Amino acid sequence: MTDLTNRDAVDLSAMLKAREISAVELMQATLDRISAVNGDIYAIVSLRDPDALLAEAQAADNAPRQGWLHGIPLAVKDLADVAGIPTSMGSPAFADFIPKADCGMVARMRAAGGLFIGKTNTPEFGLGSHTFNPVHGATRNPYDASRTVGGSSGGAAAALAARMLAVTDGSDMMGSLRNPAGWCNVYGMRPSWGRIPADPVGDTYLHPLATLGPMARSPRDMAALLEVQSGPNPRVPFGLPPATFLDGIDTEVKGRRIGWLGDWGGAYAMEAGVLDLVEGAVKGFADLGCIVEAVDAPFSAAELWESWVTLRAFANAGRLDPLYADPAKRKLLKPEAIWEIETGRALTPMQIQRASVIRSQWYAAASDLFDTYDALVLPSAQLWPFPVDWDWPKEIAGRQMDTYHRWMEVVVPVSLIGLPAISLPAGFGTPGGAGAGLPMGMQIFGRHGDDAALLQLAQSWHRATDWPNRQRPA
Repeated sequence: MTDLTNRDAVDLSAMLKAREISAVELMQATLDRISAVNGDIYAIVSLRDPDALLAEAQAADNAPRQGWLHGIPLAVKDLADVAGIPTSMGSPAFADFIPKADCGMVARMRAAGGLFIGKTNTPEFGLGSHTFNPVHGATRNPYDASRTVGGSSGGAAAALAARMLAVTDGSDMMGSLRNPAGWCNVYGMRPSWGRIPADPVGDTYLHPLATLGPMARSPRDMAALLEVQSGPNPRVPFGLPPATFLDGIDTEVKGRRIGWLGDWGGAYAMEAGVLDLVEGAVKGFADLGCIVEAVDAPFSAAELWESWVTLRAFANAGRLDPLYADPAKRKLLKPEAIWEIETGRALTPMQIQRASVIRSQWYAAASDLFDTYDALVLPSAQLWPFPVDWDWPKEIAGRQMDTYHRWMEVVVPVSLIGLPAISLPAGFGTPGGAGAGLPMGMQIFGRHGDDAALLQLAQSWHRATDWPNRQRPA
């Protein structure tokens, strides 16, 4: 049964449909794998009772198939509600919260037959690309347990790399699906904003920065899960129409134009070895018949950062201010959350307006770029996975980081304007050098709405490289 946990989710689904395996067998293999490795990595949290899970798997075996996820074990990032399973968001303020209903994305995954076994770990409120919190502790990198897994979808990425899950969900405001995927040698996709609707809770107009999305060890699994997760919610604005992603994913990509942005003209500090590795990986697209060209920095990085910090603080203050306003709960918030709230509270209307204008200008400039290029590429992170006992990196290549999230500035061009992006495995650090033996990824992104085209590029890359199976964690 060990071999089952190495298989892709779409293959497992086909085996379940043909009754070559049972949901009970798959659930037992999953639980055995979690028992064997989760203690070292701590990616899965709030794991449910094994007997109850096996009983649900038996019920799935006896029931008509609901969808392609029928009988597939799933764990949801601990920011999203799953009925009956704690949603702590990594915060002591919610350590005992057990939702009574699924959020919209989870409801869609349940309707497709998924079996929910627990949660995947995340930083407190998803803030910071390093998965640790006072409720569940730190998640460690399967390739080196002394290193971080990234975040905020760090538990999800680690669970995939360690073969505890075949496919899973995540969310991405500031690289949270891309950074951990790159640092765990798996795939993470931030879909076009609006592709997967948020729940109609609170403001749904002014804060289009974060989105939900799929993670997997193959682009086919991501495409299949995205089809389940996506589709408009009539109660939420700006939704995209339904689309298919798995059919056609093996389309020929020869002739597509790929632009390499490097370090954005020196604006983004890079640890030694990162830029060389990713640049070498990007050239691999030429072997697939693509046209690869270097692209000069197309917009002011300083203005992008100004817009990002303003709008992010505005959004985070809006969602977390009720906790800040309660003195008892404020004491439970980590310093980074306090900083976001207080920064957002201090903003003037004109600062928010200026940030929105910069954002609008960058969207227009990016649109012009996509008249020439089918996709653009940046590294998924600016440094190799750092020691797990750090709170966050204070400098990169001698350049000081002035905020807790400045070290992830490379993801801002995508996140600020809601473009679709996929983190592809780019390879590993060379022996004897910085990042030796550690994974790194590259984020390939395109025009808003071009999710299917990016998945086709990712699938061609996967067929040529297959990094997740070529170099598994020891």
